[in-house]
Amino acid sequence: MAAGGTQKSDEFQPHPIKEQLPGIDFCVSSSPPWPEVILLGFQHYFVMLGTTVALSTIIVPLMGGGNVEKAEMINTLLFVAGINTLLQTWFGTRLPVVIGGSYAFIIPAISVALSRRFNFYIDPHQRFRESMKALQGALIVASFLPMIIGFLGLWRIVARFLSPLSAVPLVTLTGLGLYALGFPQLANCVEIGLPELVIVVLLSQYVPPLMQGKRALFDRFAVILSVAIVWAYAEILTAAGAYKNKAPSTQFSCRTDRSGLISAASWVKVPYPFQWGRPSFDAGDIFSMMASAFVALIESTGTFITAARYGSATHIPPSVLSRGVGWLGVGTFLDGIFGTGVGSTASVENAGLLGLTRVGSRRAVQVSAGFMLFFSVLGKFGAVLASVPLPLMAALYCVLFAYIASAGLGFLQFCNLNSFRSKFVLGFSLFLGLSVPQYFNEYLFISGHGPVHTKARWFNNIVQVIFSSPATVAAVVAFFLDITLMRNHTATRRDSGRHWWGKFYSFNLDTRSEEFYSLPWNLNRFFPSF
Repeated sequence: MAAGGTQKSDEFQPHPIKEQLPGIDFCVSSSPPWPEVILLGFQHYFVMLGTTVALSTIIVPLMGGGNVEKAEMINTLLFVAGINTLLQTWFGTRLPVVIGGSYAFIIPAISVALSRRFNFYIDPHQRFRESMKALQGALIVASFLPMIIGFLGLWRIVARFLSPLSAVPLVTLTGLGLYALGFPQLANCVEIGLPELVIVVLLSQYVPPLMQGKRALFDRFAVILSVAIVWAYAEILTAAGAYKNKAPSTQFSCRTDRSGLISAASWVKVPYPFQWGRPSFDAGDIFSMMASAFVALIESTGTFITAARYGSATHIPPSVLSRGVGWLGVGTFLDGIFGTGVGSTASVENAGLLGLTRVGSRRAVQVSAGFMLFFSVLGKFGAVLASVPLPLMAALYCVLFAYIASAGLGFLQFCNLNSFRSKFVLGFSLFLGLSVPQYFNEYLFISGHGPVHTKARWFNNIVQVIFSSPATVAAVVAFFLDITLMRNHTATRRDSGRHWWGKFYSFNLDTRSEEFYSLPWNLNRFFPSF
């Protein structure tokens, strides 16, 4: 203290709380020049390719399909993802989110692929078609769950009870929960994965401060630049015969000519509804898919909240979030109609790319949807990009998923971290969000089935799907504790940060909501948000 009892002017002060994230170059409703928008859109398209290819690589062989079916499934996933991304950015949350395939649907998809009822099909191509038709039927019916929850406003009710305190575990584990897709996959070919990780960090974090006038070139396009360098390096290693005598698994992960997609893909083919045949329906498959749709709904909620943050928008109003969930259900319905094999979710890696580039522009994501549609129809050209080694994509995930986790931790600024109630809710939900899925996944890996192993396969799948999702477990635990623990205490509302988000619980309470979330073409007159 100074002599007069006043506080020194240079004394450290807490960082001010920001309802909108500062430092973003372009927010949701603004846009860079068109040349940059096109490059950013292509970058978003490239980033979502990793999950699209990985899902097809896992599911198609189990269903009896080969490279031709794999290429067709990738093109169908891309085509529907392009449509769903446009629908979500036009009529859903209006946030810059890419809607693509979801890992949440892997367990029921594998269960269908390995079902004994398809064993009597000797022809593997016929088995693939019959398995795909079963997945189509399950996805079509399961899609009504998020549509009902979203369009009837049920998720709006839930979202109004969501506070910054309970959002921290949800958003944080939406990113951290995917750690298995990061370095463990990178290590499958460390000689190209590790250089990609090092170069993308150097270009995005260390080079921009040194380049005052051209900073944006490196942090906005670090993904494209680093991938171009390392992919060329991988091509040289392949051509030089570096993997000739390696194990088949190493060759598959490292070589740039082992995907089999380029030769199998069609030059021009437009995916169309029911291209695999008439869907079949099984009650057990439907219930399993409903559990996956519910998990995708929760994980997408975390991604929506992140996209709003990195788009420098205000907190997403519950009515807008519910509207987005409804359109997510429409996306899964289209997945079933076209036959993608898995349902839809908001892409976590693309939301992380918003943070990496500091460009939260809606238009850039809409341009990426155009690339998805274009390359899904011109299959040969799309197959060239889709043949990128997956360890290279895993290196990007190490950075992009980290941005999601940091967005979740950023919401701690709204909470009272000196409250022991806050400490318990945060610590307990984060710990269980990591520990419970680890137990379920480890049990499945060792025993070949989950901890719940009854004669009802659909029930086993439901339990396994829900409890193997870190974001879902953490969100449910945090949400329950936040609304029940010391709920009548006078300090609880402020400790959880609920008073900061109170102005956004209704669409019309804050004038900024209309700038970011209102529907185009004055459609709010006919579909008002409350």
